[in-house]
This record gives sequence, C-alpha cells and structure tokens, in this order.
Amino acid sequence: MKRFNNRTVVITGGATGIGLATAKLFAAEGANVLIAGRNVFNGEQALNELREIGGHPLFVRTDVSNEEDVKRMIEAAVEHTGRVDVLVNNAAMFYESDFLSETTDRWRAVFDTIINGSYWGSKYAAQAMIDRGIRGAVVNVSSINGYRALNRSSHYNAAKGALDQLTRCTALELAPHGIRVNGVAPGFIDTGLSVVGGVNELETEWFKDYYVGMRKIPQARAGQVDEVASVIAFLVSEAASYVQGVTIPVDGGLSVTF
Repeated sequence: MKRFNNRTVVITGGATGIGLATAKLFAAEGANVLIAGRNVFNGEQALNELREIGGHPLFVRTDVSNEEDVKRMIEAAVEHTGRVDVLVNNAAMFYESDFLSETTDRWRAVFDTIINGSYWGSKYAAQAMIDRGIRGAVVNVSSINGYRALNRSSHYNAAKGALDQLTRCTALELAPHGIRVNGVAPGFIDTGLSVVGGVNELETEWFKDYYVGMRKIPQARAGQVDEVASVIAFLVSEAASYVQGVTIPVDGGLSVTF
C-alpha cells in the first residue's frame, strides 16, 4: 500500500530541484500534489511530469513573498481536493552579496521569500488542517547555512537560521492540534542553486579539491535531490509520528567536520 494515498501535499518552489523531486516522490506514493512557484513555464513542465506519475497534480502560480498569493495557494489546494495534509515550505532565493554593499530591498526580498513565505504558508495550511480535523505535517526546507556561516551570503544564512527557529516555535504551538512540524537542512545538493554567477560550484576545482579530495564532506560527494526528498517524506510519514520540532541535516556529514 502506498504511504500517502489520497493525501494532499502542497510544495512551494515545487517546479524544480528539491521541490520537484519531493513532488514526484509523493505522487508516486499516492498523494495529490499541488506545486507552487513564480515561473509558469517551469510549473507547466513539472505538472506534465507529475501527470505521468499519477494522482491529481495541480500547479498554482504563487509568489510566496506575497501573503495573498500564499493564502490563495492553500485555498486552491482545498478547492482541488477538499483538504490539506502536508505543506513543504521549500521556496527560497540566493545570490552572492557583500554584506557592506547589500541593499535593504534585496535583503528584505530574501527574508520575504524564506521566512515570511514559510510563516504564511504554515499559518494558512495549519488553519485548513485544524478546520477539517486533519492531523497534518509541515516540513521546512532549511540549510546547513542556518547554523554555519558562509561568506557573501549573510542574508541567506540569517534567513535560514530564522527558519530553523520558526520550525521549533510552530512545532510547539501546533502540537496540541495534532500537527507535526520538522525541517531538513541540506548541504551541497546538485540543484539550480549550485550555479552561482553562471558557474556550477560543484564542478569547480575548489569543490573537488576541498570538499571531495580532502573529505570536508565525509561522503566525498554532493548530494542528490532525491536524497533530500526521501527525508522529507519520512518526516511526514507515520514512521516519524513521534518526531517533532527537529531539523535533520542532509549533508553527507559536512556539518560534523571542522
């Protein structure tokens, strides 16, 4: 029997990378998946891939930095299937930026996407679950950057650190309603975010020499999106029924080295 038969799963940033891999896994496990994102072309392509897997997938154009968009996203899921069982807050943005030359607008854009989007998504999804008596789950896709500093990315690091705290706080507040909240913290994962300034950092000599050759990553390789998706699926499954308020690193051991 499939683990998520007839469950409705909402995934922000669901048209590419970790989000799409997660959507495909849930669809293959029987879920009805709603993917949300700003890029309509990517969304339609992803939707076609999900239709081949099964279920009743839906794409909703959503800018998670806009509260009304996020509210409509959850309403669309309820209208489409009558329920929301799982929310995966995966949408993010990243660009290299020097702290001293960063602009307030660009700083806010990162926080609006990562933190406010996750806050609004969790709020409206949780209310939809509570209204229908659903003991649901939320997973926040954080990063090891949330608790380890990386040069030229203060905005992203700070936002992911705040997301980890949001995971803990909402896990506490939503537990009485039967809603579990947890997170994953990927390390170097082969996604579009690996391309910085037109260069895939996973293909640079710097990455190959330091992280692979010197085993800064103990597993000596970058991770794959499916490896993150499988941990997300575990966290919302019955196998993790007593797991609440934690963020699990998915980083090949990078966060335990120094």
